[in-house]
Amino acid sequence: MTDAELAAEVARSAGAILMAIRESGLMEGRALGAAGDKIANGFILDALRAQRPDDAILSEESVDTTERLTRERVWIVDPLDGTREYCEGRADWAVHIALSIAGRPSLGAVALPAQGLVLRSDAPPAVPAPVDGPVRMLVSRTRPPAEANRVAEALGAELVPMGSAGAKAMAVLMGLGDIYLHAGGQYEWDNCAPAAVALSAGLHATRLDGAPLEYNRPDPSLPDLLICPPALVERVRSALA
Repeated sequence: MTDAELAAEVARSAGAILMAIRESGLMEGRALGAAGDKIANGFILDALRAQRPDDAILSEESVDTTERLTRERVWIVDPLDGTREYCEGRADWAVHIALSIAGRPSLGAVALPAQGLVLRSDAPPAVPAPVDGPVRMLVSRTRPPAEANRVAEALGAELVPMGSAGAKAMAVLMGLGDIYLHAGGQYEWDNCAPAAVALSAGLHATRLDGAPLEYNRPDPSLPDLLICPPALVERVRSALA
């Protein structure tokens, strides 16, 4: 199994586990979210350690250690991105599995289990052509950042509220939106897999200032992100300025 195939299979399987937990009806609210996080994380860690025992892992749901900083290959995972949406029975949540090599988002898979999809860097979808009308900007459905509102106003963009970071990034790949701009604070596990899949599909994925996305750093905070077609980059940067 290649690294990319492994990422996709782990994402798919973890998503199936999360769906089974939710559909059991045995838990709800915070208990459901806690169970989903814990069980999916345990499965992902065990699977990656079994298949790639020499690699390090950085997971949102595990205690971080400096040991990963000594490794070139680091799996960066979010077992359940969008816990609120998961608990509310929505479809806009995701599982992120990425492999960073020498600090770059080398490959990844983003599962959207409630939509029956796994988007992967080794077989990225063809990004649909932009639709007629105003550009569409994916934003948080609960707390869109001020920068996104400012850019949307400057571009005359339509705001499209959506749940998890992975769901928003993949919406750009699937033609459900044009721009995903985030400035409200994220961590490496929030965007490594989405960035890897987006880059493989030919989309632009950087920090807001144009700096490349770098991973496996001592501080895993990676607070801002821009994913969009290359043709929109200068318009967004002009709006930010």
